[in-house]
This record gives sequence, structure tokens and C-alpha cells, in this order.
Amino acid sequence: MEPIRVLQWGLGAMGSGMSKLILTKPGLKIVAAVDGRPEYVGKDLGQILGLDETFGVKVTNKPETVLDKAKVDVVIIATTSWLTEQKSDLERILNAGINCISIAEEMSDPYAQNKQLALELDRLAKQNGVTLVGTGVNPGFVLDLLVVALTAGSHRVDRIEASRINDLSPYGPTVMKSQGVGTTPEAFKAGVADGSIVGHVGFVESIHIISDALGMGVNRVEESREPIVSSVRRETPHIVVEAGMVAGCAHIGIGYRDNTEVIKLIHPQQIHPALENQETGDYIHIYGKPEIHMAIQPEIAGGVATMGIAVNLIPIVMAATPGLKRMIDLPVPAALQGESSYHRA
Repeated sequence: MEPIRVLQWGLGAMGSGMSKLILTKPGLKIVAAVDGRPEYVGKDLGQILGLDETFGVKVTNKPETVLDKAKVDVVIIATTSWLTEQKSDLERILNAGINCISIAEEMSDPYAQNKQLALELDRLAKQNGVTLVGTGVNPGFVLDLLVVALTAGSHRVDRIEASRINDLSPYGPTVMKSQGVGTTPEAFKAGVADGSIVGHVGFVESIHIISDALGMGVNRVEESREPIVSSVRRETPHIVVEAGMVAGCAHIGIGYRDNTEVIKLIHPQQIHPALENQETGDYIHIYGKPEIHMAIQPEIAGGVATMGIAVNLIPIVMAATPGLKRMIDLPVPAALQGESSYHRA
């Protein structure tokens, strides 16, 4: 079996983790790496990953020098959450005639908020005979694809409510800032108002994925963000939260069909929820015939699962028809444990 040749674009926490995972898979091979950090450029990928061996892959900040479809089969890009920020890089990859997997949250369903841009990316992918898809643990799996899969035996679905309660403690300063961790309740509300505190990115995308898959007819999405105010001291390597300060963001997204609530997604994210006796977990409730109630405790590990889903999706993307895809448009990925797992269409 000839390995699938992968270009890893972005070597932050997610990109580095995916690179390490790819190196363990005999059916995959990293042949190039791109990152904008000056201190990474020219160094061997093994050195950047903190490994004892070298791989003959030098990190570059000039993607045009490695975007060669004769040498690269697929790009995994891990650079931002926002579609508009990644647009030019995605276009460059597609125009090079190379398949692409993005973990930008808005890429999970670009049609949800950027329809014209999504149509252009779809056109470019088809024009160049390649596949483009956005994925991740959430959006991309827990609060959308998994929800859809659980309805496979349903006769009727009236309403869906799903929640993901997780611990933000492992994340760095950028995530803390976007969630409002360490602010006062007043500063939190001001940050929501000016857009500097965004909470979870992907509710609109997840709701539209579920609605489209089931035909639930969502035509309006409303979101709310409230501070989770701590009553105890909490601390991570990056931030200290005293009692009375904000430890996280309680974010809710609701999808309406006209004036009827049909999909409700709840995502309270905070540091060290256990300090206030809050267990983490993923919960899905489907009301209809039959009723379905699923609980996973603790939550499916966010960063680890995002790395896994992106890597496990590679053979499926390679076998897909050209165009912009969502996770509901492709076979469900599975762990790459043996040769047969690389041959799923």
C-alpha cells in the first residue's frame, strides 16, 4: 500500500498533534510542512515536534514552494477558526489541485453564514477535481454528526437538545480571552457586545448541519452568551480566576423553524468545572419516536478528538467526489487501525 502524502499547514497545538499522529500511521506520510513562525522556518519537522528523530521535512513559510500535486495528495490546514481568514489559503490549495481538510470551525458548514464564498470554494474544488471539507470534534462531530447518526432509526424527530460540558483548563491565552475567562462580569458583557468575547465558534454551522440532514427547516438561529461566575479560586498555567470573576462562558444556540424551537445546543465552557462539582460530558436528547437520550462522561476529549477526526478523514477525502463537502456528505470516519480502513469510499 502506497502511503497517502500529506502536507501539514499550521504547527500549533492542533497541527503538531496531527503531525505526530500521522507519523504513527503506515498508510500516511508527511511530505511537507508549512508554518509562519520565523523560528520554525528551515528546521526539520521532528525538531519542531520535539522528537528525537528527523524526517527530512523542512518547515517552510512559503507554501507555493511545496503545493505540488505531483508530490502532495492532501493538505490538512490548522491556522484559524474563521473562514474569511483562511479563504486565500484554501483557494491557493484548491488551485494547486490538492485535496484539503480544514479544522476552521466555520468550515464545518460554510453555507450557513458565507453562502457565496461556499459556492465559490465548491466551484474551485470541482474545477480542479479535488475535495475540500471542514471537520473537528465540535463542530464536525459531537453536536452535529453524532446527533444526526443517532436519528438513523427515528420515525419522527420533533425536537433536539444537546449539550457539551467541557473543561477549558488545558487551553492557552487565546482561548481564555475568547471565552472571557478572568474578566469581571461587567467586562464579559462588554466583550460580548463588542465581539471580543465570542464563546463557542460553530453553533450556527452545527444547527444547519442537523437541520439540513433531517429536513427540519431551520430558518433562524439565535445565540446567547452569559458569564459563568466562579465562587471559588481557580488557576491554570495561563490565568488565575478569583471568586467573583468569570471562569467561562455559558453559550446557547437555538434553531427555529419560523417561531418553533426545534434544535437547542448548549455549551458551557469553563476552567476546572470540578471545583464547583460540575462533571464534564456530552449529552444528546432527541424527542420524537422513539425518544433517545445519550450521555458520554467525561466529554470526548476536544483537542485529541479533533486531531483524530482530521487524520482519520484523509482516506475518505481521497476517495470522495470533487467539491466542497460537509461531514454529512461523506462516509463516517473511523480510526485508521489497519489496511482495510484506508479503502473506504
